[in-house]
Amino acid sequence: MGLFNYLFGSRRPTSREVAKSRLQLVLVHDRVDLSPQKMQMLRDELISTISKYVEIDAEGMQVSLTQNGRQCRLTADIPILSARPKR
Repeated sequence: MGLFNYLFGSRRPTSREVAKSRLQLVLVHDRVDLSPQKMQMLRDELISTISKYVEIDAEGMQVSLTQNGRQCRLTADIPILSARPKR
């Protein structure tokens, strides 16, 4: 079973990997100077703006900051329910 998981990647991340990921997230937020309140405001604004054009699943939406070298990236994963906006 261990070989199967290793080959097909269906293993759970180790605590070391989770800690590293969390530390990277904290460092990115610190470097960008984006507080949790600003992230929430940004998320709310994205929901408001995108909802004018399409119906989205706001609960399933995920907004994250990542860093690749010196470049920071804001990524929004927004599930679209319908191409028509709610009225």
